Amino acid sequence: MYQTLLVIYLLLALSIIVLVLLQQGKGAVLGAASGGGASTTLFGATGSNRFMGQLTAVLMGLFFALCLLLGNLSHSRVVNSPWHDLSEPVVGPEQAPMPADLPPTEQPTK
Repeated sequence: MYQTLLVIYLLLALSIIVLVLLQQGKGAVLGAASGGGASTTLFGATGSNRFMGQLTAVLMGLFFALCLLLGNLSHSRVVNSPWHDLSEPVVGPEQAPMPADLPPTEQPTK
């Protein structure tokens, strides 16, 4: 379920990016207001700005809710992880002690 929500999260993020890039700027309305053929478009005389704006707002709401949900789900995953509390030393196999009475290494003579 967590992986499915992550895929939906990424798809929402990509679709929001595409929608924002497809929207027209404020200056593009001036040409359409003087009879630039906007009445024959798919979305009517008002153009696609209203539709794209509402669709972006809905997707942003879904994205925000999914962010909160994934944050809560990932928090419960982190609490159960061994990396959560790093203040305690790791209990592992005992290391062999280094012998203190090692013979000195022989220096090569020149």
